[in-house]
Amino acid sequence: MPRDFNLMFQTYVGAMSDASSVAYLRPETAQGIFINYKNVLMTSRQKLPFGIAQIGKAFRNEITPRNFIFRSREFEQMEIEYFIPPGDDVWQPFHEKWIADAEEFLKMVGLKEELMGYDVHEGDGLAHYARACTDITFRFPFGVQELMGIAARGDFDLQSHNKGSHCLILLITIVSQLIYRTICTSIQNPVQDYFDEETKEKFVPHVIEPSLGVDRLILALICSAYAEDEINGEKRNYLSFHPSIAPVKVAVLPLVKNKEPLVKAARGLFEQLQRRWNVSWDQSGAIGRRYRRADEIGVPFCVTVDFETIEDDGAVTVRDRDSTEQVRIPMDEVIPYLSKMIDGY
Repeated sequence: MPRDFNLMFQTYVGAMSDASSVAYLRPETAQGIFINYKNVLMTSRQKLPFGIAQIGKAFRNEITPRNFIFRSREFEQMEIEYFIPPGDDVWQPFHEKWIADAEEFLKMVGLKEELMGYDVHEGDGLAHYARACTDITFRFPFGVQELMGIAARGDFDLQSHNKGSHCLILLITIVSQLIYRTICTSIQNPVQDYFDEETKEKFVPHVIEPSLGVDRLILALICSAYAEDEINGEKRNYLSFHPSIAPVKVAVLPLVKNKEPLVKAARGLFEQLQRRWNVSWDQSGAIGRRYRRADEIGVPFCVTVDFETIEDDGAVTVRDRDSTEQVRIPMDEVIPYLSKMIDGY
């Protein structure tokens, strides 16, 4: 027998647990953006089209949380509300561009294109307020699932906040007995409107909403990054994270740990790199084993300080994780080299 189910978590605010103190944990971050839309518009003096981005916690009372961090009751969500002019011929180009840009972003941070796809919502699969919605999907080990949604939401949200704001204005008006004048003002000047100085028109903007769960993205990145190969007859498992999103960018490895000048030089380089990126230090074990440890957590570059560094050329060996190729670079050129490889400049 069907049972009523609330996807939102209910709680109570304050000392009393009664109907007057009921509150709900937010199931998405979007409404905070819509509430602040007018404030952002007035203080930043933006012109359409413009967007407001937000990242934060969301909570959903999932019946069956599963698949590691793919579906959970508490998760991190990032959304953009991109405000555009109204009109049936306006939203489609914006929607299509956001789909293309979203796919490009996902590939740029390291998702494999062959694991990505599209799911276009149509008919009953489309939310009642949406004009269109396309999901970018990803083929996880447990099947193809939604990763990121790009929806054309029309003016549904801002109009809903308009109606709610008018109710509040009307209530205050009745209490203060300034009925006619304030009612007319509130109706003629919607809270969430936009005035176009070029066309001299006033309207409520429409919205394109790209929405992405950070936890799902991290899981997709791990799935995309996992790789296996063979080095000198030995099987290797590693994570081929793109350098820009790898949690640890560089591992600094003194060739030996019992020669003070060598360790001091390596430590000095480590502290310089640490000011710029998240860097690891590893001085225990054979150098090949240390390379493997770095590979397993997806470190893109290993920098080895050896005897030649302190006795001869003042250069270090920089090893690339994916190709395992090594190059000798002068100590003072390490940061510019890594900056170009990691940050692109």
